[in-house]
Amino acid sequence: MLNCVSWGTYRSGNDSRMPNPAETDLFHMRAALALARRGLGITWPNPSVGCVLVRDGRVVGRGYTGSGGTPHAEPTALSMAGPQAQGATAYVTLEPCCHWGRTPPCADALIRAGVRRVVIATLDPDKRVDSRGAARLREAGIDVEHGLLEDEARADLRGFFSRVTQDRPLITLKLATTLDGKIATGSGESQWITGPEARRMAHVLRGQHDAVLAGIGTVMADDPELTCRIPGFRSRPVVRAIVDSHLRTPLTSKLARTAKEAPLWLIVRDGSDPARLEAFAGLGATVFQVAAGPAGIDLADALRVLARAGLTRVLVEGGGQVAASFVRSGFVDRIAWFHAPGIMGGDGWPAVQGFGIEKLAMMPRFVRQRVTPLGSDTLTEFMRIA
Repeated sequence: MLNCVSWGTYRSGNDSRMPNPAETDLFHMRAALALARRGLGITWPNPSVGCVLVRDGRVVGRGYTGSGGTPHAEPTALSMAGPQAQGATAYVTLEPCCHWGRTPPCADALIRAGVRRVVIATLDPDKRVDSRGAARLREAGIDVEHGLLEDEARADLRGFFSRVTQDRPLITLKLATTLDGKIATGSGESQWITGPEARRMAHVLRGQHDAVLAGIGTVMADDPELTCRIPGFRSRPVVRAIVDSHLRTPLTSKLARTAKEAPLWLIVRDGSDPARLEAFAGLGATVFQVAAGPAGIDLADALRVLARAGLTRVLVEGGGQVAASFVRSGFVDRIAWFHAPGIMGGDGWPAVQGFGIEKLAMMPRFVRQRVTPLGSDTLTEFMRIA
């Protein structure tokens, strides 16, 4: 791994620092992946993709998908490179698209620019692409390889893949609790269980997701804003999605008052009060009516609606009932669990309410990915076992 070497160090010739071709490919693909991660949370409905163009051992262009999905990574990198793209190698984290959308096909742009070689981390499962982009490049005489750092790329693109293949966004459940899993005292006091470092990281998580989702209980208890409050962290406001089966969100709430500043999406049951629907529409909110279900709404139907509206990554921050609904339904893909070093005891409110587990074999299970100290608190990240 060559992290010690800066952009543009490599030159043709006998430079003793010149790596072998395999190391060079890894280095530039890692750079493309790092670029792609800059767009997490802001590129929906499109995936966040990174592209690095290298010619004669030097980086001549780089780019990542822009806010709202335009422009794409490849045209951005090609624009930076200009004529130097001729004969270059393109390192791209996702197979270049080959269909017209809001922008022309990226595969065609690479062909017109005269790129000699394209290294792809992972193919695109979207049925409009699905190996066709790579095939078009090969038909144009371009050397195409794929699979380099594929696992890393697929992990970063998991939200997009989930929307395309499962018709729902990736779900990350965020919990902030005491050591014994409590989110509030018996009287409801919860601010603040965790310290400032953990709370800042929670805003980072919001910034890396397309939307933050909470339940009506959290809205009524805390009157939250659910925004990413780190100045300059993202160029596009995070969507605030509220599961509110009977449309009880107060018209005077912070969420409602700021609906024209940051998107507010309300997920309600079919047949909600037309007058309140009209009132929220007047405030700038978007209301999705979905089928009824055990949790007030049909969660699977709600996630389909969110996916078809373009969301790929959703951070669930609701209370214990919302957390239980998502876990029970099997929709939690990742958990970000902040632990504060305190114990509240049985009088506190649990992070996840009961959802019918009677035998150990029924428990949803997760695997730990990483542990991060944050001041006196700890963030532990988990992934669901398939």
